[in-house]
Amino acid sequence: MSESRRSASDPLAEESTLDVRYTERLLAESSRGWKRHVDVQAPYRWNLRRLKLGATLDVGCGIGRNLLHLGAGAVGVDHNRHSVAVAVARGLTVFTPDEFAKSPYSRERGFDSILLAHVAEHMKLDEAVSLLASYARLVRAGGRAVLICPQEAGFGSDPTHIEFMDFGKLRRILESAGFSPAREYSFPLPRLAGRIFLYNEFVSIGVRG
Repeated sequence: MSESRRSASDPLAEESTLDVRYTERLLAESSRGWKRHVDVQAPYRWNLRRLKLGATLDVGCGIGRNLLHLGAGAVGVDHNRHSVAVAVARGLTVFTPDEFAKSPYSRERGFDSILLAHVAEHMKLDEAVSLLASYARLVRAGGRAVLICPQEAGFGSDPTHIEFMDFGKLRRILESAGFSPAREYSFPLPRLAGRIFLYNEFVSIGVRG
């Protein structure tokens, strides 16, 4: 849900993805009682691993959930220093953007893939294009970009969501950043489920020329 749909009295109305509150919310959501007893990430972990993304740069990695799924060879970058600290404490290789730019990982064609999972919806379309384009040079020729965004129910669940990104918009982001759209699908359920199932996702994949 975008901030414009929140009232000024709502305590979440002014939350930003840069805030410590955002990191705390990610941690709280991932440690809810029932989630400790059910492997809710299993299908999403399977989905990422079956893509065989190789050495992956996870842009907007948050507290590192997808980095844990991707395993060795994955590197993360996030603008929230609080989330970066949590991810590093988990033993993951994660940097703020400034730290990453100075690291040995920031090199031309150094990655097989780039992942933007639940990132683009936190900004306007042109900002998402700029973000992906700024890291595109780090992906080898023939490498891939994977964009994952929530569908309607998931989009409306977060006060920091700004713009709803459907398949059409994700294709525009890929093309504008230098990737050729190659595959798109709804996961884990068919597209119609996205209006009621909080965790249904758009997955859009592009290939760098």
